[in-house]
Amino acid sequence: MDTRLILSVLWNRRRLRSHERWSRSELEAFQARQLERLRRFAYARSPFYRRFHRGLEGKPLGELPILTKTELMSSFNELVTSPEVRLNDVERYLETLRSNDRFRGKFWVSRTSGSTGHPGIFLADRREWATVIASYARAQEWAGIHASLTQRTRLAVVSSRVPWHQSSRVGMSVDSPFIPVHRFDATQPLAEIVAGLNEWRPENLVAYASMARVLAEEQLAGRLRISPRAVMCSSEVLTPEGTARIEHAWGTSPFNVYAATETAGVASDCRRHRMHLYEDLVIPEVVDEQDRPVPPGTPGAKILVTVLFSRTQPLIRYAMSDCVSLSTDTCDCGLPFRLLSGIEGRAEDSLVMHTVAGSDVVIHPNVFHRLLEPLRVQEWQIIQELNLVRILLSNPKEPVQEEELVASVTQALRDAGADPPRVQVEIVSAVTRTPLGKAPLIRALRP
Repeated sequence: MDTRLILSVLWNRRRLRSHERWSRSELEAFQARQLERLRRFAYARSPFYRRFHRGLEGKPLGELPILTKTELMSSFNELVTSPEVRLNDVERYLETLRSNDRFRGKFWVSRTSGSTGHPGIFLADRREWATVIASYARAQEWAGIHASLTQRTRLAVVSSRVPWHQSSRVGMSVDSPFIPVHRFDATQPLAEIVAGLNEWRPENLVAYASMARVLAEEQLAGRLRISPRAVMCSSEVLTPEGTARIEHAWGTSPFNVYAATETAGVASDCRRHRMHLYEDLVIPEVVDEQDRPVPPGTPGAKILVTVLFSRTQPLIRYAMSDCVSLSTDTCDCGLPFRLLSGIEGRAEDSLVMHTVAGSDVVIHPNVFHRLLEPLRVQEWQIIQELNLVRILLSNPKEPVQEEELVASVTQALRDAGADPPRVQVEIVSAVTRTPLGKAPLIRALRP
């Protein structure tokens, strides 16, 4: 156990807790101060930002250029602010990483899966890593789970055990006598996960949204016998049907967490199950395809994030391909942070199909959600191939009217403007998962 890190996490959580009592004006003043400090630090320490923002040093945030993952990785050595960090060295370190060892004995390194192209690599020193963990601790507290030096809580995480995955690194970092953590790999056989959870009896269950739904089915079938006080879902879209199954299994509504390797926690549900942005840690901008701000209630094509606590690898207007929408509502929970009205996945979750005229049309995931969520199946998944859409349905609880479903999906695609390809229903024992154990609802396998 890294005692210094744990104490730093507790100090950071106490600091963040005080922010939750601020007024909106106090929060905005804090954002302005932290943004100024971040930019000043980046211009002093990062040759990349001195070049990238040349002539724009006095401009507001919304007028600065957008940083893509491709540009971040191609300019990695110039962007990082520590001269001892070089990309080739970090990549060699990740190739041999087997535990929670730090790069140069100083930096925690996480990597994205590369599902949207090439993977991104992100570093954090002790201060930054403590803030990363504190952001996840905030989500736990909002869900009613409190841990301290005098209050022990038992946690189970069902996600990835790949050592460079952020959830794995966080789990290894917080595992301690007062937060004992049992980590399960979502790719291991389901029976092994169920047996391990029955033995561990977690008070708090954290899982990919798809895995939480599968575990809820195991609980309803009587094979899983746990009584978590809170169920937290992350990394994937939490569908209404998934929420309903979890509520049925454990008598508690799941708490949704929106996080990313680049940012750590971005938003999570408050006690009212309304999703609030972590605006004291990240400044989000929801924009369209032309990078123009979209009004609340309108889903954006991407989100630009400025991570206020980033120093080793400053992130200013970094683009993530997540489709989210801001809410026009307010919440009576007392938090000063804005609400998200929806998280619809990544832009890559939308499918591109041809129209009859030969042009392209984007098919939103909701086209499939409306038709497949009501089905009584353990999981569903859409896989788009070159001239075929495959509908995978795992372990249906009642006979599936395959011809009717094919006709409904085909008509829905036609109504959305597509010239529908062939649609095929497949009954399977399990949907396909990524090497990290995720089960994306929509997968495009076209060349």
